[in-house]
Amino acid sequence: MSSFSTSMDLVEFIGKLGDLKDEHYHMTLAFSAMIELMIDKGLISRQELERKTAELDQLMTTGSTYPMA
Repeated sequence: MSSFSTSMDLVEFIGKLGDLKDEHYHMTLAFSAMIELMIDKGLISRQELERKTAELDQLMTTGSTYPMA
């Protein structure tokens, strides 16, 4: 009985992980579409986006805290 419970827990975990992966894909797709629309409308440029991405990546990799405006 114990191994069945553990097996069912594993199946449930794998199912939740699959759901999370699907949600992540849809969120990333929506986010990418919003960025492309903002670039198309001239609200931001690709260069600005790349610059800010590099800046935030540097902050995250050095362990610095994000400056709050």
